[in-house]
Amino acid sequence: MAEEEKRIGVGVGIMVMRAGKVLLGKRNDDANKADSELHGEGTWTMPGGKIKYGESFEEAAIRELEEETGIELIEMRIMCVNNDKNEHAHFVTIGVLAKKYIGEAQVMEPEEITDWKWFEIKKVPKKLFEPSAKVLENYKQSRFYIEE
Repeated sequence: MAEEEKRIGVGVGIMVMRAGKVLLGKRNDDANKADSELHGEGTWTMPGGKIKYGESFEEAAIRELEEETGIELIEMRIMCVNNDKNEHAHFVTIGVLAKKYIGEAQVMEPEEITDWKWFEIKKVPKKLFEPSAKVLENYKQSRFYIEE
């Protein structure tokens, strides 16, 4: 693809916490089903996805969390911004902290995410989706942006 044809995407990653644990979903091992331009197949990820044209960060977070988990997001805080890029794609990820929500995580898109589990912050899986790992690191360091 020619340089002028490349585009930067923008997405949200939603950090959902409960009793000191963070919610992570297992991405399908099949790259065609894991549905990420950044190629996160087989990794654990926070709920999230691309912001649609005209959506606010908050609207995207509410939509994505409900679409992926069935959880209704009531109150949130924009907590960080990250520059996520690899040989496949380039995204700006807006980290959102779910402050208040209703419901339990359910597998709503089984082709993409095969399971949702709660992990202690200090015991998350080693195979984390890079954008989610950065949001988590920002949270741990109480930082808005960590330089690359």
